[in-house]
Amino acid sequence: VSPMNEQTSEKGLAGERQALAYLRQHGMRPVCQRYRCPYGEIDLVMLDGECLVFVEVKLRSRGRKNDGVLAVNFQKQQRLIRAARCYLGEYPTEMPVRFDIVEITGAGVFHLPNAFEGSEW
Repeated sequence: VSPMNEQTSEKGLAGERQALAYLRQHGMRPVCQRYRCPYGEIDLVMLDGECLVFVEVKLRSRGRKNDGVLAVNFQKQQRLIRAARCYLGEYPTEMPVRFDIVEITGAGVFHLPNAFEGSEW
């Protein structure tokens, strides 16, 4: 791993920790962190009441609010949906499922519940 990738990875982990703390403060419970499968990675899997939530964390040290949200484009959404399918194959549930984005900027933490639909699966 190059020093640049290590630095980026460490920033990503710090962002995930910050997002996890924020979501926990707002009543969500952690299930899994950094779930990996052949289709990609899911940053956080959380429980929000009776809903299983797949969370994509975007850390932006520079830029404007929503830059991180906009980075979760259609292709990224498709990868997350495929990774979520993989997760649900390993850990089947009857719970409803939701996809959230947590964006962390200098302005603070912005949580976008139900950021995109996974209903096309």
